[in-house]
Amino acid sequence: MKPKVKRIVNENNDFQRIEVIKRNREKRTKYQEFFVEGVKSINYAVEHDWKIRSFLYTKEKPLSDWAKGILKNSTADSHLELSLKLMEKLSDKEEEASELIAVITMAENDLSRIKIKEDLLILVFDRPSNHGNLGTLIRSCEALKVDGLIITGHAADLYDPKTIRASMGTFFAVPTIRLPSHHELTPWFAQLRGELTAFQIIGSTAKTDHLVEEVDFTRPTVLLIGNETFGLSNNYKEICEDFCRIPMYGKSTSFNVSCAASIILYEIDRQRRKVDSIK
Repeated sequence: MKPKVKRIVNENNDFQRIEVIKRNREKRTKYQEFFVEGVKSINYAVEHDWKIRSFLYTKEKPLSDWAKGILKNSTADSHLELSLKLMEKLSDKEEEASELIAVITMAENDLSRIKIKEDLLILVFDRPSNHGNLGTLIRSCEALKVDGLIITGHAADLYDPKTIRASMGTFFAVPTIRLPSHHELTPWFAQLRGELTAFQIIGSTAKTDHLVEEVDFTRPTVLLIGNETFGLSNNYKEICEDFCRIPMYGKSTSFNVSCAASIILYEIDRQRRKVDSIK
């Protein structure tokens, strides 16, 4: 079924809904939709079969072959043709408006989206406060074979345009779940422990003597990362079986949280590649 085409020449209800989805977290949650622009992000969304409600574009400027191809093969519910002025008002690009903007349906907030397997690797980020850190960490998760990212507590909005932009589109490739607290994870961790041999929960903290390379990360692992300012909460520390830290030799006392997590994820991948090369 072809998408319905609708022309928008003024700031009508359709335009106002999209504009408020872009800037208002509560409205995004209410409508279960979010705002996406950028070639990489839209390509990732299409490749990973996210439900696209609408594509927005203007016919006042020629569309590239890429944009024409996206629209030709679109399975969106609707295509909205906007005036150039309205596209420029919505777009965050500085020099000129994006060719395409997408409104996409949020994914189900269900742990079943994470596929359970013998070499499972899950990252839990507790109370991330910075959209850039969150988006950057999603990029590292996609690059370093993380099976799922779980965000807990009061956190930066996963669906904020700043988060998605920082992820460079990898947002759509990494199953990411939002949960209120560690309480919702406890029974799931118990389930994983029953299903996976040698399952472990490891916390990242500077307050340990155990260096990251000393932990056996070839086992199925949940890695816990704390808030940028306060680190791991006591609730999470209590469920960790071990802790690790990254060696530091300068005067700095800590890494940026996304940087620290990326270093640990690389060490996990290094250990696993080494074992695979021996097999």
